[in-house]
Amino acid sequence: MYRVERHDRVLFILLQDNQISWYKKYLTVLNMTTGTASALNLETARALGAFLRAHRERLSPQAAGLPPGQRRRTPGLRREEVAQLCGVSPTWYTWIEQGRSISASADALARIAAALHLSRAERAYLFELAAQRDPAESDPVAADAPAALLKAVPLIGAPAYVLDRQWNALAWNAHAAGLFTGWLDGAHDRNLLRFTFTSPAARTLIVDWPTRARRLVAEFRADSIRYLNDAPIRLLIDALAAASDDFARFWASQDVFEREGGRRDFMHPRHGPLAYDQMTLMPAHRDDLKLVILAPRG
Repeated sequence: MYRVERHDRVLFILLQDNQISWYKKYLTVLNMTTGTASALNLETARALGAFLRAHRERLSPQAAGLPPGQRRRTPGLRREEVAQLCGVSPTWYTWIEQGRSISASADALARIAAALHLSRAERAYLFELAAQRDPAESDPVAADAPAALLKAVPLIGAPAYVLDRQWNALAWNAHAAGLFTGWLDGAHDRNLLRFTFTSPAARTLIVDWPTRARRLVAEFRADSIRYLNDAPIRLLIDALAAASDDFARFWASQDVFEREGGRRDFMHPRHGPLAYDQMTLMPAHRDDLKLVILAPRG
């Protein structure tokens, strides 16, 4: 037997062809209340099955804590043995390895990862494939930002800042404070979205504000998909929608774009027109943080 989970409240995410470069692997029906994914699309299910099979065949019974038993025709563990170690149905595990389009909860994936002795990188890849959040994943807070990263920001010779998962600025250098008047200078709210949508200074500073602001919301939607059930994210979205009709309209549009670099133009109140090339970097093992650097254009 296998478990079928039914949910009444589901959200269908519909994307246009030009909006799915980052989001393609997440074309599933997501339950935004519990974070449980329904059946995977066929392409993703096959990739997940191939990944699990490869790692099952690499793991010896001895390494898994099982007796060697009789001579085996194939290397590694049998599917029934993995199912036994995970506490799941052998039929269900066989189906998931075969690439069938079935659901896999985060708890079941965590038990499979433990049974197959997946490394940290392999475990992260497993949960990314299944579009699930790892229940063992730490929930870092701003104070946990790597000290080396925060110390490096002032050393960068161009505007640079670090954002957390709510897009609050955790660190920035003097170049960034000089550029982003009304946000990183003085005593202001350090959230990039609040600055963009509630500060009059942002509409003057950011050239072609409507286009940039709409894209910013689409990037935040893509960036925050794993955390939409987190209270701080929900509170931020609700507050912005209440404070800004523009944000509410852009958020309701369901646009999804990956965060990209490229030219950024500003009309600075003191220095006039300025142009930069933006790049965004993520520290190893901290994909909830971003280091954004704006290199001046020649």
